[in-house]
Amino acid sequence: MIELEGLPELVDPVLIAAFEGWNDAGEASSGVVAHLESVWKAEPLIALDPDDYYDFQVTRPVVEMNDGLAQSIVWPTTRLLRARPPGLERDVVLLRGIEPNMRWRSFCADIIYICRELGVELAVMLGALLNDSPHTRPVPILGGATDEGLARSTNLELSRYEGPTGIVGVLQHAFGQAGLDAISLWASVPHYVAQPPNPKATLALLRRMEDVLEIPMPLGDLDEEARAWERGVDELASQDSEVAEYVKELEERKDAAELPEASGDAIAAEFERYLRRRDRDTDS
Repeated sequence: MIELEGLPELVDPVLIAAFEGWNDAGEASSGVVAHLESVWKAEPLIALDPDDYYDFQVTRPVVEMNDGLAQSIVWPTTRLLRARPPGLERDVVLLRGIEPNMRWRSFCADIIYICRELGVELAVMLGALLNDSPHTRPVPILGGATDEGLARSTNLELSRYEGPTGIVGVLQHAFGQAGLDAISLWASVPHYVAQPPNPKATLALLRRMEDVLEIPMPLGDLDEEARAWERGVDELASQDSEVAEYVKELEERKDAAELPEASGDAIAAEFERYLRRRDRDTDS
């Protein structure tokens, strides 16, 4: 059993989780947690024992060097950190991990046990998958929830995916079986530009999470980085006529499919987001 002595008492905590690996196309989802960990100056809470869940021949430890001398070994594991966003009277628990190589059910049981001890009642799992979405359009965000009421209350566009899943899907299911609320948000990363990082997808996940949790998400330089990323992909695509034609085809298909959504609720949601950000900037 995990030893949890000495953990602080948290205020109405929510969990935000992301895992490197299969669930993390373009490192978009792990990029969210890394960004929040840095901006919010998160403090370590607990780390799982890597011997229980990782095959070190598959997910190898890393040697950190200093002046040419090996100083330490960083083992692959899953860590939980505590953050208190400025101006918010609640805590956020950030989970940053690597998809485990084995014993997934025990892994999920450990995470749920820790969350219960910390008082977490809602978890947001982040993921990113490769898709045929064009890089020039807004990043599609699909979701999942442990029950339909939670999906409706957070206005999630639910995924209808069936097939192999990763630790994000398994952990969300485990939360539901344990009677805890959980949401998953998945960013669609263009398969023809899958190499990390993908700041545009990371930015899209942050903005959607802000809507779901009603917690202000610090964006930092991500807006500028996302625009620079898109310009870079534009330039690369323009150098290959076949890629440029393929992107144009994806754009036409995407625009035709989403034309009915270009008004009404979509515009209202975007305007509400703008008002929240304006009011927050004014208060600060």
